[in-house]
Amino acid sequence: MIHSIVIKISIGIAAVVISYTSAAADPSWMPTTGRTSQPVGHYEFCQQYPTECQPNEPTAIPELTDELWEQMIEVNDAVNTVIVPRTDEEMHGVAELWSYPTAEGDCEDYALLKQYMLQRTGVPRSALLITVLRQPNGAGHAVLTVRTDRGDFVLDNLNERILAWNETDYLYLKRQSERNAGEWIAIVDDRDILVGSVR
Repeated sequence: MIHSIVIKISIGIAAVVISYTSAAADPSWMPTTGRTSQPVGHYEFCQQYPTECQPNEPTAIPELTDELWEQMIEVNDAVNTVIVPRTDEEMHGVAELWSYPTAEGDCEDYALLKQYMLQRTGVPRSALLITVLRQPNGAGHAVLTVRTDRGDFVLDNLNERILAWNETDYLYLKRQSERNAGEWIAIVDDRDILVGSVR
C-alpha cells in the first residue's frame, strides 16, 4: 500500500531544485540542547508502534547526493498530493492522535508517513526526525526534518518546496533525538522570527 502512493510528480520539481541549490550553498543545522518532553501524541504512537521508537544504532548523517534529493522530492510530493488534510477531531473525534495515514491525515501523520517511506529507501532513521514548531500565526505544527551533511531540510505538508530549516518562517521547538527515536531534544531557535501567540 505504502509503495503505491510513491508516485513521481514532475510539476514543481524545477522550483524545488532551485531551492536546494541556494540552501545547499549555506549549510545549516538546527542548534539543539538536551532532552525535553515527548509530545503526548508521539508517546501514544510509540505505545502502538514500539519498534519505531527504539535507539538508533548507529547514528548517521547521510550525504546529500542527487539521488537522496530526488527521493526527498518524490516522497514529499507523493504524500502531500495523495493524503487529504483533515484534523484529528474530524477523523477520530479526539484532539490529538498520531498515526500512519492511508487517505487523510493531519501534519503529524504526513510527517510520519514521509519518515516511514524515506527510511525504507535506505535513509537512516537517525536522519529522519519528526519536528514540532510554531507557525507565524502561533498555531502548532509538525514537519519531517531530514539531517544531511549539507544541513537540515524540512519536508512540510504546507509547502511543496523543500527548504533548509532556517529558510522557513517557523519557530522550531523540539524534535526527535538522533540517538533514540523515542526521545526528544529541545531546539534553540534564536532567529529573529515574529510568531503570534497561541489562542
